[in-house]
Amino acid sequence: MSVWGKLGGAGLGLAVGGPLGALLGALAGHYLVDREGAVLGPAPRDVVLTTGLVALSAKMAKADGVVLRSEVEAFARIVVVPPADRPMVERLFRLAQATTDGFEAYAGQLARTFAEEPALLDDILDGLFLIAEADGAVHEAELAYLRGVANAFGRDEDWFESVLARHVVHPDDPYRVLGASRAMSLPEIRARYRALVRNTHPDREIARGLPPEAIRIATDRLAAINAAWERIEREHAASPSAA
Repeated sequence: MSVWGKLGGAGLGLAVGGPLGALLGALAGHYLVDREGAVLGPAPRDVVLTTGLVALSAKMAKADGVVLRSEVEAFARIVVVPPADRPMVERLFRLAQATTDGFEAYAGQLARTFAEEPALLDDILDGLFLIAEADGAVHEAELAYLRGVANAFGRDEDWFESVLARHVVHPDDPYRVLGASRAMSLPEIRARYRALVRNTHPDREIARGLPPEAIRIATDRLAAINAAWERIEREHAASPSAA
């Protein structure tokens, strides 16, 4: 069963727990008392990731004032949603926008769920950037929101700036994309690049059985990282003294 087929399952909210579980409970037509943690064993990771991405996208739409349908369409351009499941995703958007929980509650649950796998938090933030970009620009309110999500994930400003560089700020600067600087030696930059590839490669998501959304986001991120490294290599090859 696809992740979208799982979302409306009765009792799934209880398995997920927390504010995301309550959101799924509302989607399935029942409401939850437990809002702290899973009570039926480990939460399905693909469901947590996908529900979190939808919920944070909905809160971003509310933050920047974009109407629901355009934001759902932006989401659908980034995340493949079968036509039959579109009404359910739209309903999940509406429910997430209407909850009294702020985005911090959803982001905090995601941060706890994926604390041992920070690359999955990268996936979520990259996905939010791609959705924000769908109308051709990332607006000031969206940027402030995305920075707030990064803070909720416990990431520092340097980490956020490296993500920002892949999407908005100085996309022509390959060093920012890698979170490196021109003061670093080529071996230092290479080590940084290889670490990013290890933590980003889509095969990791495939091996963990994560949904296509995570794989697609990781693939896009890996392409940006590889392109940045290739440019840095060419730069150093053209200027031996830089190595």
